[in-house]
Amino acid sequence: MRFVSFDYRGQTGFGLLSGRFVLDLTGRLAPDVLTLKQALSRGLLAQSADRMGQAPELSLHDLKLLPVIPDPDKIICVGLNYDDHRKESERPASEYPTIFTRFADSQVGHNQPMLKPSCSERFDYEAELAVIIGKCGRNIPEETALDFVAGYACYNDGSVRDWQRHTSLFTPGKNFPATGGFGPALVTPDEVGDYRSLSIQLRLNGTVMQDSHLGNLIFPIEKLIAYCSRFTPLSPGDVIVTGTPGGVGDRRNPPVYMQDGDSVEVEIGAVGILRNRIEVHETAGTSGKSE
Repeated sequence: MRFVSFDYRGQTGFGLLSGRFVLDLTGRLAPDVLTLKQALSRGLLAQSADRMGQAPELSLHDLKLLPVIPDPDKIICVGLNYDDHRKESERPASEYPTIFTRFADSQVGHNQPMLKPSCSERFDYEAELAVIIGKCGRNIPEETALDFVAGYACYNDGSVRDWQRHTSLFTPGKNFPATGGFGPALVTPDEVGDYRSLSIQLRLNGTVMQDSHLGNLIFPIEKLIAYCSRFTPLSPGDVIVTGTPGGVGDRRNPPVYMQDGDSVEVEIGAVGILRNRIEVHETAGTSGKSE
């Protein structure tokens, strides 16, 4: 099954994607379950098939898709998790994953603009697989880690490279508003199968810039879930963004960055295609003004 979060005529909700339509499940799995995260927290998504024919159908054309989980408690991102990207970044091998975080307002949904800050000319792309957690867990063993996965989605970890490198910490360059694409849908594990077999590709204006597969992850998803759950409890709706392969624009010669009007696509096997256009955010990063 595939689930989306959306805005419909100014009202937010979530539903089951069926072709070019969405079955609106907002308040229908339970009256007080109004978001996808709440449905995950209550373990109600399995009931979605029972609402086929009962929930109203909304045309995708009439919806603004939101980030798959618009309100995650935690977005945990993994850096340098493909060997080719680690090498192009000139970073040494590590015994442990490189971890940083994103804020919820740094994300946008499928077909929504990713905003290039006007204070930087180094807005880069990063194709990644996002893992959405489906139930609470702490100190999760690797052997059972995939039991905690509610589903997968595409992610474009848009990176403002100069701000990312102000110090050794990545956080500033990863958290400008609306710089990360997340979507289009949460795809349940039964539709995905073995994630290691999935291809991952990024295209910028139709040109392939990154091309790899999930079997190349240095730290596979099981290890990431086990590691992250050691230092923080994982909760339904939490997101782990698993890292990007080689080919990022910042490490090309000459460098290639996303510009106003560009179209960027992340495609991951059975998970689908995330598409965003790039727009300049004129006030982003301007001193004394809100974002």
